[in-house]
Amino acid sequence: MAERVRVVVMQAGLGPLDYAVPAGMVLAPGQAVRVPLGPRMITGVVWDGLAGPEVALAKLRPVAGVLPVLPIAAPLRRLCDFVADYYLAPLAGVVRMVLPQVALLGERQLSEFRLSGVMPGRMTPERAKAIAALEGRTGTVRDLGRAAGVSEAVVRGLVSAGVLVGEVRGAADGLAVPDADFAVPVLEAAQAAAADAVVGAIAAGGFAPFLLEGVTGSGKTEVYAEGIAAAIRAGGQALVLLPEIALTAAFMTRLEARFGAAPLVWHSDLGTAARRTAFAAIADGRAPLVVGARSALFLPFRRLLLTVVDEAHEQSFKQEEGVHYHARDVAVMRAQFEGACAVLATATPAIETQVLVSRGTYRHLLLPARFGGASLPDVQAIDMRRTPPPRGRWLAPPLVEAMRETLARGEQALLFLNRRGYAPLTLCRACGERIQCPNCTAWMVEHRLGRRLACHHCGHEMAVPEACPSCGEADTLVACGPGVERIAEEVTRLFPDARLALVTSDSITTPARAEALVKAVTAGEIDVLVGTQLVTKGFHFPDLTLVGVVDADLGLGGGDLRAGERTFAQVVQVSGRAGRGEKPGRVLIQTHQPEARLMRALVAGDAKAFYAAETATRRDLGLPPFGRLAALIVSSEDEGAARTAARALGEAAPHRAGLEVLGPAPAPLAMLRGRHRMRLLVMAGRQVPLAAILRDWLARVPVAGNVRVVVDVDPYSFV
Repeated sequence: MAERVRVVVMQAGLGPLDYAVPAGMVLAPGQAVRVPLGPRMITGVVWDGLAGPEVALAKLRPVAGVLPVLPIAAPLRRLCDFVADYYLAPLAGVVRMVLPQVALLGERQLSEFRLSGVMPGRMTPERAKAIAALEGRTGTVRDLGRAAGVSEAVVRGLVSAGVLVGEVRGAADGLAVPDADFAVPVLEAAQAAAADAVVGAIAAGGFAPFLLEGVTGSGKTEVYAEGIAAAIRAGGQALVLLPEIALTAAFMTRLEARFGAAPLVWHSDLGTAARRTAFAAIADGRAPLVVGARSALFLPFRRLLLTVVDEAHEQSFKQEEGVHYHARDVAVMRAQFEGACAVLATATPAIETQVLVSRGTYRHLLLPARFGGASLPDVQAIDMRRTPPPRGRWLAPPLVEAMRETLARGEQALLFLNRRGYAPLTLCRACGERIQCPNCTAWMVEHRLGRRLACHHCGHEMAVPEACPSCGEADTLVACGPGVERIAEEVTRLFPDARLALVTSDSITTPARAEALVKAVTAGEIDVLVGTQLVTKGFHFPDLTLVGVVDADLGLGGGDLRAGERTFAQVVQVSGRAGRGEKPGRVLIQTHQPEARLMRALVAGDAKAFYAAETATRRDLGLPPFGRLAALIVSSEDEGAARTAARALGEAAPHRAGLEVLGPAPAPLAMLRGRHRMRLLVMAGRQVPLAAILRDWLARVPVAGNVRVVVDVDPYSFV
């Protein structure tokens, strides 16, 4: 029997600690325990495989007790070790994702609340904000406060006023179980061949990664659904990751039609009681099919046989706060540690994924045509230099005429612009003042529907001033540039009888709202959709035959190495919403550079040539996936402290073959949420032990307590 254990403690800033095992207590790796730390008791997890000096047994304090939680299994512990090592994250921070607070609630009852329909006698701005945000939501006081962005006191006030009504919930059971043979589809030949490969890999057992590449509308979901069915028949579990919570409603409907029961869902929008129920059902194997966001990767599946990453090209799978992991890559690693099958499904595979296919690491499954004989849409570019829109407008005459023809036929149109709000900049005509966020080096974005200016980086909001805050002149502030609200306004002027829906993260805030939108569009209650990247993902509307890309050049600037790839994928994905039924589709792309390689590839439908050129450029420059990148972001509320720390890091930068450190330099977003920011960028060859070098470098440079250094391995954001 072990006399001592090493425990990963859930305390920020502390590494693993050693504790004595009391007589009669049996502990194994993965068990959650209560341990003393100073005068307090905190939660920790017994861990194995951690190196470090040992303290004399006589000096160790004893473990206080074992928590009634299933131990973290060895494959999931090894995943935690990998994520902490590869992404230079504290192991405790990763383990906290595996052991969320709901895992420790046990059977106790919870009070959850929802809107009653009653309005308060006294309405304040905070109360109005909460009521608007909590439509369709249920949760504890803490859940609802976090969801609405208000204090718990505001939520309790709404409870007292009768605006929120509560109910007590215990630990639920009786989950519906998906039936693998409920509605088995008839697959086309290419689909059947791909499905057979996945099903065969699950039957054979062991790690098997696949890229499932198929044009939009080719039936990729039906293919990996057969893999899900195989996992269920084998008594195992399957996980499907989606890039957006808003996609879950329509997606759940499709899977429910296939399996006769809705999958279990896991995302940050769930209330505490629902999360507790889901966590327990996944841990004991009662939930064979789970659909979730990034965090679902760290759930304690009892027997995981299949992980699927849908829309695997999406850059939103990269976590930008806390532990900076990429869910696509971690999903494959989870499958490897579990000895499971992994499927990356997409119409536009990332260059990193394509290179792994070319090396034979992933098996390539291809669906080259749309399901049921539907044709791909016709794509044309509109040269905005030759056919510009009238002054003060943003839609070129050819696009307006195409919309007029589409609406006259009783069909639907979609306009895509990846910019929320009404206008990205508010400018004073008298003095040239640009209204900027007080916390960030970013312009305030006008949201005319909400009558506010908002920062899309820190969330700061303010009313639109009546006079310029700099020179004091009244009626001189003008909105510059278009956002989706401005495009929607133009559509309403051009087509006053058209029924319009705005689709952004500001309007589609919950799965329930996404479901309502899908039902309205499918029922023909919407004529024109105007939206951001939310409309590019997963929606299937048979009567939508026209897609207009308002500004295809928008995402090409900024020095981002993936700018071209991201723009290509977005336009291909949004183009794929057109003509998915029996009616042919058409796509019009507004651009000022139709001669650009990217635009020519989009019009010609020549993804192979575009990706070949992008890949060659990356190879020549030693950029991912042919090299490695890591960003060091140094920040502080004190600008001098941030600069001093960044300069110290730069002076201590490692010097060795195959590695180069750029910077320090002010970040493009030099202030974020009130913190001044400096960046260093590390470029390394594939064979360089980057994690070890970074760890040694950071350990050699002490930084002040008011300075934060964040390491972002394989960065996707360069601001």
